[in-house]
Formats: sequence, structure tokens, C-alpha cells
Amino acid sequence: MPKKQVRLMPKSLEILEELGQQIRLARLRRDLPAELIAERAGVSRTTVWSIENGSPSVSMGAYTAVLHALNGLDKDLLKVAREDQLGRMLQDSELTGTKRAGRRKSG
Repeated sequence: MPKKQVRLMPKSLEILEELGQQIRLARLRRDLPAELIAERAGVSRTTVWSIENGSPSVSMGAYTAVLHALNGLDKDLLKVAREDQLGRMLQDSELTGTKRAGRRKSG
């Protein structure tokens, strides 16, 4: 069975490339060779290089493992979609006006 091809919008590809550059800079700032990060992350050196180039074909798990190997940067993934302003605005628009809170039971 052939592997599915990931298709991303150009802006998403740019974001992945920027993420890869940031991961590479984090590794270089720590003066760590790609081989060591690959060993710590349990991936190949080629995978580390693919991540640093922002490859969309590398799994999210591999990105996470490399971020973890860079001394816990995987925790930064928890920031993704935390400040979802559009989602909050959409949710709030449904709460205003027509909906009412349920009645409290006395007792």
C-alpha cells in the first residue's frame, strides 16, 4: 500500500520551514551535533536534518522527540492553539443573545 502524500498550503510549508530553522538554531546554540540529537531522540540523523529543513513528511512524534532531546523544548508544544482568539470569539457569539443559562434547582 503506497504511503499517503501530505499536501499542505504554501503558508503551512513556510511555517514548517521556520519551525525547522528554529529547531536547528536551538541545537546549534546548545552546541550539540545532529548525531547526538538523533541518538537521544531515537531517530536517524537524516530525520533530524529533515526536521531542520521543515519536512512535512516527518511525523509529529519525531518532531516531538527531537524537541525533547533539546532539553525539554517539547513542552512548548502545549502553547499551540492555547490562545485561540477566533475560536473564543465564535464560542462567545453563540453564547450571547439567544441562549440562556439553565435554572438552578432549589433545594
